Amino acid sequence: MGRWMKPEVYPLMAAMTFVTSMCVFQLTRNMLLNPDVRIDKARRSKGVLENEEEGERYAQHGLRKFLRTRPPQVMPSINHFFSQDK
Repeated sequence: MGRWMKPEVYPLMAAMTFVTSMCVFQLTRNMLLNPDVRIDKARRSKGVLENEEEGERYAQHGLRKFLRTRPPQVMPSINHFFSQDK
């Protein structure tokens, strides 16, 4: 028979799975989209790339453009609730 995991382990497994998937996502994004990462030999032979436009597109991605218009608070309604004078 197989061993059963204790129920206390599941939240830890969920958190570790989330963190691992975020790391894999970022590494894949960097490898495929970052203009400074050169995998093939032909692009590695160039010392300095002339790709300022591509680098700007990579740095100013859609999420950053969306967050630029948002307030810098994580939970504005909760912050407003606790900062009100009673």
